[in-house]
Amino acid sequence: MSVLRREAVRVVVPASSANLGPAFDCAGLALAVYDELVAMVTDDPGVLVEVDGEGSADVPRDESHLVVRAMRAGFAWLGVEVPGFVLRTTNRIPHGRGLGSSAAAAIGGIVLARAMVDDGPERMTDSDVLQVALAFESHPDNLAAALYGGLTVAWLEEDGLADAVRLTPHPQVRPLVLVPTDQLLTTRARALLPTSVPFGDATANVGRAALLVHALTTDPSRLVSATEDRLHQRCRATAYPHTAELVTSLRDKGFAAVVSGAGPSILVLGDELTSGRLPDPGPEWVVLGVEVAGYGAREVPLPAA
Repeated sequence: MSVLRREAVRVVVPASSANLGPAFDCAGLALAVYDELVAMVTDDPGVLVEVDGEGSADVPRDESHLVVRAMRAGFAWLGVEVPGFVLRTTNRIPHGRGLGSSAAAAIGGIVLARAMVDDGPERMTDSDVLQVALAFESHPDNLAAALYGGLTVAWLEEDGLADAVRLTPHPQVRPLVLVPTDQLLTTRARALLPTSVPFGDATANVGRAALLVHALTTDPSRLVSATEDRLHQRCRATAYPHTAELVTSLRDKGFAAVVSGAGPSILVLGDELTSGRLPDPGPEWVVLGVEVAGYGAREVPLPAA
């Protein structure tokens, strides 16, 4: 019979950038910006939620909080009843910027629930975590990156189950993230997608997506060609006009720039010299040099008192 751990449990989970240009709803890159989740079972019913950092003024503090809902889903899968717990989140992933904050919350909450059950890690595999998380995201690209770290390619089988593979990016790949001050809801961006695309655009993206895997893992010199997209970025340009203009400008200058996920952030895939060559995007953008996250969501020790 499963037993709940009574001590506080801490999980960290990385940001992620999805699509990476042509690999729409498939590719994800984990970024070394981590949200931190700490929870402890209580004898009192209900939840107490504390939030620091990104979104602290906006996110709910009750059962509707995404991490709480994900934890509840994880406990339900494990068949464990948890009347109450305390949750503290330290959010470093920007919200509403196309950097996988909701995927991190969903994956992080489920992994946290798994870690709070004594035999949870033995009974619930990472593949199980991914399936449970699909209740919160309809596509597994960001979910897989948040769960496994590194570079991931994820897909849905015909039965609706998700699967993913983790790849190791070439060591010369150095992501840059350009984060704007404005936000964009993913639902708004997805509403602009067409119901069909020209055959030529589809085949062009298939070729570029295949090249993208090669460029990211073996030959980064191919990244500009490999990140060309003809499926989704142009369709959604009206939702993020400044992002679209800057992506075009950067690509014209030879940078492998793409919209990060649903936007409006921009991901530039380059090397250690790229940041020094990048034109100043203006005061409305924050440029972050980040590492590829070497690991996904996982339990880590609490800091020493």
